[in-house]
This record gives sequence, C-alpha cells and structure tokens, in this order.
Amino acid sequence: MPEYQNLFTRVQVHGPAYAGVPVGGAAWPRFGKARFSYWLGKIGDAQVGPFYLGWTGLASVIAGIIAIEIIGLNMWASVNWDPIEFVRQLPWLALEPPAPGYGLSIPPLQEGGWWLMAGFFLTLSIILWWVRLYRRSRALGLGTHVPWAFASAIFLYLVLGLIRPVMMGSWSEAVPFGIFPHLDWTAAFSLRYGNLFYNPFHALSIVFLYGSCLLFAMHGATILAVGRYGGDREVEQIVDRGTASERAALFWRWTMGFNATMESIHRWAWWFAVLTTLTGAIGILLTGTVVDNWYLWAVKHGVAPMYPTVWPTPAVDPLTLPGAQP
Repeated sequence: MPEYQNLFTRVQVHGPAYAGVPVGGAAWPRFGKARFSYWLGKIGDAQVGPFYLGWTGLASVIAGIIAIEIIGLNMWASVNWDPIEFVRQLPWLALEPPAPGYGLSIPPLQEGGWWLMAGFFLTLSIILWWVRLYRRSRALGLGTHVPWAFASAIFLYLVLGLIRPVMMGSWSEAVPFGIFPHLDWTAAFSLRYGNLFYNPFHALSIVFLYGSCLLFAMHGATILAVGRYGGDREVEQIVDRGTASERAALFWRWTMGFNATMESIHRWAWWFAVLTTLTGAIGILLTGTVVDNWYLWAVKHGVAPMYPTVWPTPAVDPLTLPGAQP
C-alpha cells in the first residue's frame, strides 16, 4: 500500500512557483522572484519569495537595524574595538541602562543615553512589525490571532523595559541589552524581591510555558504520526471517516478517554502560549510596585512557611559590639 508522501518523508514535492492570492488595495507590490531551497524544504515549504514589505515593514526593518547597530557598536567599543575580543566576549557584553541617580531623565550618551536610544528604536521596530502583521492579516481575510498572540509577547517586553521602570521612577530598573547580562539581571531581580518562585503569576507563567510545550509536542507528534495518511491536510479530513484525522482522534480517545478536535487543539495551544507571556508580564509588573518581597508575601498568605529557627539565640549584629568600627 503506497504511503502518502509529505515534506517529512522521503520525497520533496513542490509545484510551480506561486505568488499567492491577489491582495487588492496594496500600496506596494510584492517584490523578488520565487525560488526554491532544498534545505528549507526539509522543514517546510521550499519556496522562498516573493515578499511583501510595505511601508510599515520597511520602517520596522530600518528601526531594527538602527537599534542593533547602536547595541553592537557600544558592545564593540567596550572591548576597545578589538574584533577578536568582540566575538569571544559577545555573550557577556552588555549595553546597560542608566544609573539609578538619573531617574527617568535623559542621561549622557555614555552613561545610559545609548541604551535609551537603542530601546526607542527597538520598540519602534517591534510596534511597526505588529502593525504590519495586523494589516497583512486583514488584507488576506485572516483572523487576527497571530498579531494578538504577538501582542502578548510585546506586553512582556514593554513591562520589562518601559512600563515597570516608569512606575518605579527609574530607567535603572530596566533590563540591559545582552545575553548573559540579561540572565544576571533576572537572577538579581529575583533575589532583590524575595524570590520570584513565590510570585503566583510567575508560577502561572511557568504552568502555561510547560503546558504549551506539552500541547505542541502532543499535537505535533500526532500529526507526524499520521503523516503517512495525509495527516498534515488536517482541515479537509475533519469530517471524513477512516482518515488520518479520525485515527488521531481515536488514539487520544482510547488513550485518555477524551480528545481535542482539529480546531480546538489549536485554540488550546494558542491560549497556553499567549498566557505564558501575559501572566509573566503581570508578575513582573507587580514586583516592586505592589509587592516588595514575594517570600514574605507568601508567608503572610499561607503559601510558604517561615524559615525555621536554627540557633537558640538570635545573631548579634557585629556593629553593636563594644569597640566596633562602622
């Protein structure tokens, strides 16, 4: 019995280049010629192009390049313009926000001004790209699920770099640009505010993160498992009998007694992914503005026990002893 061939089996199948459905009222035409990539065909559709950028896409790309240039050149300058050291130390290099003493004012370029400028252009780039996503969805007659999912991630980004620092009254509360410096900031942030593990919204964010991994893995594995029967053609098989979709549904019904539908599994996955960044953003937003110490908050609300008394007498502050020098 011949098995259905798809991009994940032995043969790559593609037809002639197709530019897509016509989009009326577009200010800019699609550009570039369609070509086919064997290696991209290993993971998806082999056709690359044509593209539609539009003025929002072009402005987003320009703003993003400016932000990356500011960040990159500042990192390069921090190693005295040595290209070898720049590459070697790149994961540890950072563009830091202004010091606490500047509050929300605009500092000199070398003392946080570059960070503000990079943040402005990066935020502009991201917002313009969101507008592009929304406009493309509407023009193609799609739902706007993709831009609103992206908006959830943008909300977390804005909380970390703009909304919470403004509420705290200091740009120094924001996250530095950099790989390991960003991770160091996260660790220091958790320690400063009594351990984020006791933050209930952080806990919810982790639940939705792990839940997203589980749901996407379950769904992806199911469709791949029935790929030999054309399972990647999900929608057209929903109402048919004996198809890949019915086999997939039977597997979960027989395994767990319940199965999501081909439509509802995507709603489950969408909500879990969106709530990961949304609840995480709420947890960060409440930290330092509403709750100063999440461990003490957890003790007060019966979530965590007090630390046990280890020593029979409390520790003595050395500065209170006779002859102590401050």
